[in-house]
Amino acid sequence: MDRVTRCNRMILDPRRTPSRSATLRTALAVFAVAVAGCEEKAAPVAPPPAEVYVADVVQKDVPIFQEWVGTMDGYINAQVRARVQGYLQQRPYTEGSKVRTGDLLFAIDARPYQAALDQANGELGRAEAALTKAQQDVTRYTPLTAEGAISQQELDNAVQAARFHRAAVDAARANVEKAQLDLDWTQLKSPIDGIAGISVANIGDLISETSVLTTVSQVDPIKVSFSISEQEYLRYADSIDLDQLNQKKAALEMILADGSVHPHRGTASIANREVDVKTGTMTIVSLFPNPDFRLRPGQYAKVRATTETRSGALLVPQRSVQEIQGTFQVAVVGADNKVAMRTVKPGPRVGNEWIIDDGLHPGERVIVEGLQKVRDGVLVAPKPASAAARP
Repeated sequence: MDRVTRCNRMILDPRRTPSRSATLRTALAVFAVAVAGCEEKAAPVAPPPAEVYVADVVQKDVPIFQEWVGTMDGYINAQVRARVQGYLQQRPYTEGSKVRTGDLLFAIDARPYQAALDQANGELGRAEAALTKAQQDVTRYTPLTAEGAISQQELDNAVQAARFHRAAVDAARANVEKAQLDLDWTQLKSPIDGIAGISVANIGDLISETSVLTTVSQVDPIKVSFSISEQEYLRYADSIDLDQLNQKKAALEMILADGSVHPHRGTASIANREVDVKTGTMTIVSLFPNPDFRLRPGQYAKVRATTETRSGALLVPQRSVQEIQGTFQVAVVGADNKVAMRTVKPGPRVGNEWIIDDGLHPGERVIVEGLQKVRDGVLVAPKPASAAARP
C-alpha cells in the first residue's frame, strides 16, 4: 500500500475521526493539511524524450561548382551607318526581327546620286573620245615623221596629248566608280545574319553621313562575359589556359534569370590579357549556342562550371549546421538516442547540402529538425527526415 493511499484512508476512516459532533470547518482543515502533506511526498513524473528528425551523414564523390554573374552580348554587333546624305525613303525591315546578310534595311533617296553617276559616265565618254583622237594622231604622225613630211615636234605633241587624255580617262573612270559607290550606299543592307534592332530614324528624315540607323547583332552563338577574382584566376590559371579551353568542349552551364538552365552548354572562349586594377577581377568571355534566338544582348545570367571533384566527401543537410560565434556545430544522435553537440569544420556548399571536412563520420545521424529542443546529453526520439528535408 503506497503512502498516498494510507493517508487517504486515515483521513476518511470514521473510526479515526474525533467525534461526529466535530464541526465541518475542522474536518476540512485537517483534510487539507493531510492531503498537502501526502502530495509533497509524491514522486515527480519524467517528461517524454523530445521528438526530432534526423538524417544520415552520406559519403560520396561530389563535384564542386563555382558560379559567376555574367552579361550577354551579341557575338558581333554591327552598326548600320549611313555613308551618304539624303532623305530616308524606305525602311522595309521589321524591327526586332531576324535578317540575313544583304537584306535591305533602309533606302535613301537615290535620285541625286543617280544623276551624279550619269554625269560621271558622260565625262568618262568625253575623255575616252579625246583619248581615241589623240591615239589616232600618234598613229598617223609616226610614219609621216619618218618620211620628213611633219616635224618631230608635232609627233611629240601628239604623244603627249595621248598621255594626257589617257590620264583624263582614268580620272573620269574613278569619278564613275565614286558615283556608283554613292548610289549603292543609298541602299543600306544588313552586313551579317542576326537580329535587327529598333530604328532611330523615320521615313522622311534627313540622314547625314555616319548616322547610326540601327544595330544588327549576331546572337548565335551568344557571348556571355563574366569576371573572376584574382584569387580565382591564380587558383584556376591552368584551366583558363586557352589551349586547354579549346580542348574542353561544353564545360559551362548557364542559369537564366528565371532559374531555368539553358539547354545548351557553352565553352570559355577568351581570357582577358589583364586584371582590372580597379576591381581586381579578370574578364572571361564564353560562348553559348542560341539556335532559337531566345537569348538577347543585355540579359543577365549565372555561369556555372565544375572546378573540382571531392572524392569521398561527407554531406549533411545545411539545416543541420548551426553557427555560434564563428564556430559550427551539429547535433549528433548516438546509438543510445542521446544527443552529442559536436564542433565541425564545414567545406563548400553543394545545393542544399554542406560538405563537412572534419568532425563527422559516415553513417552518423544528425538532427535536421528540432535543434531548438535539444542540448548535449539529452535523450531524444529520432525519426527519419522527410524527402523535403534532404533533397
